[in-house]
Amino acid sequence: MPIVTINMVAGRDRAVVQDCLREVAKTVSRTLDAPLSSVRVLVNEVDPELWTVGTTLKSDDRPSAPAS
Repeated sequence: MPIVTINMVAGRDRAVVQDCLREVAKTVSRTLDAPLSSVRVLVNEVDPELWTVGTTLKSDDRPSAPAS
């Protein structure tokens, strides 16, 4: 049973993430010749405040909200 884990910064549209999950499952099934029903794909979403690239927090990379 193939198990795929995707770690990503939280904040993407839920429908986009779900599409990704389905596409990854289909690709793993096809490339490994594994039954689709045996493929497990899960996403771990991490708050941007808890993810760094080097010393830069991903929350610092986000554009600021427009001023009102």
